Amino acid sequence: MKILIGGGGTGGHIYPALALARYAITRDCAVEILFVGSAAGLESKIVPAAGFPLVTIPASGFQRSFKQLGLFIKDFLGGIRRSLKIIKEYQPNVVLGTGGYVAAPLVMSALLKRRPVVLHEQNALPGMVNRWFAPFARRVCLSFAETAKKLPPFSKPLFTGNPRASEVSALGRDEGCRYFNLDPGEKTILIYGGSRGALRLNQVATAYLKEKSLPEGINLIYVTGDIYYDEVMGEIGQVPPRVRLYSYLAEMPEALAAADLAVTRSGATTLAEITALGVPAILVPSPNVVDNHQYYNARMLSDRGAAVLIEENEFDHFRLKEEIDRLIGEPALLEKMGESSKQLGVTDAAEKVYRCLQEVAM
Repeated sequence: MKILIGGGGTGGHIYPALALARYAITRDCAVEILFVGSAAGLESKIVPAAGFPLVTIPASGFQRSFKQLGLFIKDFLGGIRRSLKIIKEYQPNVVLGTGGYVAAPLVMSALLKRRPVVLHEQNALPGMVNRWFAPFARRVCLSFAETAKKLPPFSKPLFTGNPRASEVSALGRDEGCRYFNLDPGEKTILIYGGSRGALRLNQVATAYLKEKSLPEGINLIYVTGDIYYDEVMGEIGQVPPRVRLYSYLAEMPEALAAADLAVTRSGATTLAEITALGVPAILVPSPNVVDNHQYYNARMLSDRGAAVLIEENEFDHFRLKEEIDRLIGEPALLEKMGESSKQLGVTDAAEKVYRCLQEVAM
């Protein structure tokens, strides 16, 4: 089976696709996979680094200004021309679109070439590209079952979960604690703002540490993001005891496995990881995303009792201290949140998406 995967721009579109690709080649060594992305997107670095071939096409995000709209149309048409050539040369059995602006010309080209298309939607609220093409796809794989209600008519939804969950679910708490040299008998909090960090989370976390608010006997793994690390270090001076401070952490699954509580954004990949491991969370959705989709992601967890949702305009170090003290001080509540989180996780998501691709390709 030859799979052509398109999507990118952010880690939320790429990491699930990479998880699926890694799973597919373990299931069948004869599977061939080719990624299609943008030279300017995050995929241009992380896909080749993961060992998969990537070809690039012209692509830019949809903008409402007249000048930017012209650039979008130019890139979209150029992306279609390039995608048609890629499909003709590669001859895929199935095309998987994972969302983002770079997926649009590829999916359109696949439909024009009458190649079967499967979409994967990571977020609770479907993205614009997936909404456009959902009625024409053979299947729309969903990370959240409730997303089916928000798809256009004639879509064919299939609840699979997010393939990224399958890659972290095998890790245990002892393994995570061992990696960071932590005592499994002690509580550990993890604060991170996604792959690039988050300004507001860093501002609040820095103030929280400067006020010496971390409870006695509690460990903290804090990942600032590369661009914020020097600023954070300048603010806090010396790293406090029991705090592990990182600019970037490739071993995020190990950190989540060690964590009793996560404080983070609510991107799709992040939520797939924390629910796969059943980690209770304080979620602060980014307001700077398309359609405010991180808020709806966070609502999916908070409504089930798996997380506390705090909107960014209400998030400061006083509120952070209040919530951490409350949750750490109530082990039964923290355990119940973890159980609710685990119930939302789909640890065999990669298998479900792979099986869907097989069925559609046949």
